[in-house]
Amino acid sequence: MLKTSRRTIVAGAALAAVGWAGSAAAQETVKIGAVYPLSGNSASAGEYSKMAMEVGVDVINNGNAELAKIMPLAKGGGLPGLKGAKIQLIFADNQGTPAAGQNQTLRLITEEKVAAVIGAYQSGITLTASAIAERYGIPFLTPESVAANLTERGFKWFFRTTPVAIDFAKAYSAFLKEQKAAGRKVDSVALVHENTEYGNSVASVIAEVFGKDGLSITQNISYSANSTDVQPQVLQLKEKNPDALIFISYTSDAILYAKTMKELNWKPGIMIADDAGFNDPSFVKTMASSVEGLVNRSAFAGGKPGTVPYLFNELYKKKSGGADLDDVSARGLEGFLVMADAINRAGSTDPAKIRDALKATDLKADQMVPGYDGVKFDDKGQNTLASSLITQMRGGQYLAIWPKDRATAEVILPYKGW
Repeated sequence: MLKTSRRTIVAGAALAAVGWAGSAAAQETVKIGAVYPLSGNSASAGEYSKMAMEVGVDVINNGNAELAKIMPLAKGGGLPGLKGAKIQLIFADNQGTPAAGQNQTLRLITEEKVAAVIGAYQSGITLTASAIAERYGIPFLTPESVAANLTERGFKWFFRTTPVAIDFAKAYSAFLKEQKAAGRKVDSVALVHENTEYGNSVASVIAEVFGKDGLSITQNISYSANSTDVQPQVLQLKEKNPDALIFISYTSDAILYAKTMKELNWKPGIMIADDAGFNDPSFVKTMASSVEGLVNRSAFAGGKPGTVPYLFNELYKKKSGGADLDDVSARGLEGFLVMADAINRAGSTDPAKIRDALKATDLKADQMVPGYDGVKFDDKGQNTLASSLITQMRGGQYLAIWPKDRATAEVILPYKGW
């Protein structure tokens, strides 16, 4: 009996030790899930975002002396609020489909036991993935999905750092009205958009804002995402010949439209891209010479030496083999940094405490990687300080042209193309 009791005591002590060690180990690593397209038609955007976030992880875990002068978390050694816990960013491939995004988010939460989730680039995938996080009570932050309805679902665990469709629509409207005042024709505007959550939502908001502002949408063309032939749509445009054209498309579609427009020898006087595929580094590398003068939106335009965007861009170039941060990767990196800041302030991996810390976020402009005025969430989870630039393709790179106080180059129109 005595031996049995001693064995029981020893075994119990051993189990207690194992339990304590497991608890201690849990504090050494904070798991954050990231659901992105690492395969499929948007894989390029997903891979660049992945590299950008990995740079952020390295800065927090290992430090950067220059960034530490501006950002406390860049001192290295992990998260001070969790006694130096290191961040482990676990990526999951959403394969460019809502179903895969949903399944991968579920796996990250139930199997990987992540404390929070970031994602998922495409708005239609963010819609399904964030619904899973909401069901399980896990904070979900999207750095780049812009569909208007994402913050209109009454969710309590959803946050968004990026500017959204209403911001872009107002920027496009103001830009086009300035061009009209300068003597350019903008009497007819065509919208061409893919038919997922992203394209439908943004096109709807633009049409509404333009209608209120007296800009005439004369064509509104919806097409199937990931099309293999867009000649019918381009021929419709060529027939009506609108003064301005706005594209809302992901990468493979953006490349196909640019090629088809060149083949059919048609271009508008002003061509605007709603970021996404037209900003993907693979699009820029492949099609830049065919879209000279393309107007685009962006939240990222580099920065002066010593600033947060400049320093992160230098680190990113080393990791990416020389590529600069682009709009999407910069917004992804910022989303990760916001989540890391919240977890640090929460001082815990408890989801409810992280959510409360996110709600209390108040970051300033000088800490931003993209050109936001800061990060502060409203009661729907939308960043009220997000802002956007308008850029133009010049010699293979996008330069900021609007608003004037943030421009680095003058507007050159009409659109040159090829």
